[in-house]
Amino acid sequence: MASAYFYFHAELNHFLPRHHKQVKISHFFEEKASIKDMIESLGVPHPEVDFINVNGKYVNFSYIVSDGDAINVYPISARSVIIPSISVLPRPLSIIRFVLDIHLGKLATSLRLLGFDTLYRNDYEDDKLAQISSSQERILLTRDKGLLMRSLVTHGYYVRNTNPQEQIIEVLQRFDLFKLIAPFKRCLRCNGLLECVDKQSIIEQVPEKVRSQIDQFQRCQDCDRIYWKGSHYERLQQLIDGVLNSQKGE
Repeated sequence: MASAYFYFHAELNHFLPRHHKQVKISHFFEEKASIKDMIESLGVPHPEVDFINVNGKYVNFSYIVSDGDAINVYPISARSVIIPSISVLPRPLSIIRFVLDIHLGKLATSLRLLGFDTLYRNDYEDDKLAQISSSQERILLTRDKGLLMRSLVTHGYYVRNTNPQEQIIEVLQRFDLFKLIAPFKRCLRCNGLLECVDKQSIIEQVPEKVRSQIDQFQRCQDCDRIYWKGSHYERLQQLIDGVLNSQKGE
């Protein structure tokens, strides 16, 4: 029986069982397989991998593992100290857009609040999420590492934190998005773009108390939901300020 030796660096250890974390893993196999398949068989989704070094040389996902191979697998964070000659990451998307799984509803709302094109429904099946991510070139955010292992998924990320406030900061840092924040431009309910509307055209759609206190309104171009700067606006602004302040504290 052949064997290869894997070492996973930095945050890739998040996906490994305790006895495999930060140690050289002896992986035994009978049939030849691609390095991509072997990495995922050990628990690490391919979209989380940036580059791979085998016996001192960088390889891509199609490399066929041989007996005795010494394999080091790195995440994107390793680029701060290593510049590889080959990366297995796909080309960066020209437009940053997201699709999120059922576990990340609050994160979806936060991303929309900050102006990012974010698809989310609580009835999307895994195959639908993978298809949307592929066909629409959207980054798939998930808490399901099995979903990230689907071959259709090229741009994806496993969200580590479970706290929604920490999740949004984590995603912004991972994809370097702080400079792209544009609050209050998308509908929090459906993701549609907002447009300014004349007060008189929507006056019957807002509470009577609001009519006398607010003059500026926005309407979703897709679902017609009306937005104005009420008490909810102050709460949302606090969330945005917290996110922006987290960047200053890095």
